[in-house]
Amino acid sequence: MITVDATFIAFVALILFAALLVWLKVPAQIGVMLDQRSAAIAKELADAKKLREEAAALLAEYQAKKAAAERQAQDIVIQARAQAAAMAAETRMQMAEALKRREKEAEDKIARAEASALAEVRAAAADAAMAAAEQILRKELTAAKQADLVTKGAAELAKKFA
Repeated sequence: MITVDATFIAFVALILFAALLVWLKVPAQIGVMLDQRSAAIAKELADAKKLREEAAALLAEYQAKKAAAERQAQDIVIQARAQAAAMAAETRMQMAEALKRREKEAEDKIARAEASALAEVRAAAADAAMAAAEQILRKELTAAKQADLVTKGAAELAKKFA
């Protein structure tokens, strides 16, 4: 026989409570709520995955842009170095040409100065020789000797023109 005690009453109350929950369709509602929560979590996961893929695509795009910018910067640096080298070479060449021109001008100026100095020395020597010859002729040449020289000179001219 069944004894009715507090445990039995608690058991019957539990069974009735479970029956009431089933009759009110609480387990189905809990299942629907769990399904909705599961769908919401799945949707959040899908959104997170989509955001992650978009972020990865943006990262790849920016990395490609960064690499392109770095290559462009390197190209600019290489081009600038080449231009600087060309400019330096051109400047060196122009400076060498200017130095050669100045050297040639200096040599020409020195040659002109030498020629001028040589002409001045020759003129001074000729003047000095003429003055010395004039003094010697005046001292040593008498009137008779002068007449004899003029006669000889005239005779030589006559022979040459005859």
